[in-house]
Amino acid sequence: MPVQWGATRSTPQGVIVLSESSAAVVTATLPAVQANGEAITGRFYQRMFAAHPELLNIFNRSNQATGTQKAALAGAVVAYAEHLTGGSAVPWGPILDRIAHKHVSLGITATQYTIVGRHLMAAVAEVLGEAVTPEVAAAWDEVYWLLACELVAREARLYTEAGVPENGSVWREWRVTDRTAETPDVVSFTLVPADGGSVPGFTAGQYTSVAVDLDGGRGQQIRQYSLSGRPGADHWRITVKRVRGTDGAPDGMVSGFLHERVAVGDTLRLSPPFGEVSALGGGEPLLLVSAGIGLTPAMSALAHLAATEPERPVTLVHADRSGAAHALRHELPALQERLPNLSVRLWYEDAAGAELAGIKAEIAEGLVDPKQVPLAPDAYVHLCGPVPFMTLVRGGLLRRGVPTERIAYEVFGPGMLR
Repeated sequence: MPVQWGATRSTPQGVIVLSESSAAVVTATLPAVQANGEAITGRFYQRMFAAHPELLNIFNRSNQATGTQKAALAGAVVAYAEHLTGGSAVPWGPILDRIAHKHVSLGITATQYTIVGRHLMAAVAEVLGEAVTPEVAAAWDEVYWLLACELVAREARLYTEAGVPENGSVWREWRVTDRTAETPDVVSFTLVPADGGSVPGFTAGQYTSVAVDLDGGRGQQIRQYSLSGRPGADHWRITVKRVRGTDGAPDGMVSGFLHERVAVGDTLRLSPPFGEVSALGGGEPLLLVSAGIGLTPAMSALAHLAATEPERPVTLVHADRSGAAHALRHELPALQERLPNLSVRLWYEDAAGAELAGIKAEIAEGLVDPKQVPLAPDAYVHLCGPVPFMTLVRGGLLRRGVPTERIAYEVFGPGMLR
């Protein structure tokens, strides 16, 4: 059952906090839960999917296969418990916003939190055994429901803002009007609403979820893709890199389906645009740093600025394997013509033959050196790329004096930056 709210306390600011009795129990048992976190969440997923196989249509099966999903859930629950007990000074508002945007893009409902809570607490009891007394169970149940209720409130607001009716579906049919091979592993899809209705606006940096039905009885799978085109256009564009499994990880189910099976004239189910991270900032100098397919929100931001703020100072830093692997770079010459204060710095692991006519850019060979990233005073920074890349660049920029609040980043999947 959900926590009895009479046991909780409120601060003078109206913030709900963990009750004193539960806080003491959670503090005492936190090391045991942390040490067994992945075992607990692993058992949780086994239990929940056995009882509710339909939820496999929401969760990323690739992340389930690699174990990253259970590690992320364990880390999130433990970190939230540390937050409630005063063991962490990390602001949780932005983290909750990030999770809420992801949840609404998947169509997660408030009723599903009851299912998750029941199986999560059962998993805690199964893994920790007799250590889970009624007092311990009640304390951790309170932690879960505090987290759940914060998320449900945020998600209800997001659904309303997106125009999703109560108990309605987030999914809408979109028709593919163009398909462009950007590189051997990257394809762009241009889409319009299949019902002929209006195209929702979005902010550069936001994403849409794409739901596909896989062959062989594998059910529905959902992935998020940044909108790579110009906000305000009469269509949307997503740019998809085919995920090829390495080190025992499976190939990308959805990216493979989109590359192999989706053609002009086909339809896809898309969610409204979500994502709390803007790639634009305010009117200050803008630094866009990307790697690989992480360039998509940067390209959307450049297209938007070319139409709305062409004089704004912008620096684009992009890293890729080679010039041939750099998707959408053929769009840079036209963007530079329309953005006179756009400077471009490229790092390629193999820079041979990387020059492209019409692009004014500094090109370096090797990996990005954060010390060499051009940095204007008071710049707003947006990062997108693999988590190790963003961790490296963010750390370097912090050491160079960029405040944390001026560095925005987008993570797809369960990873978070530290």
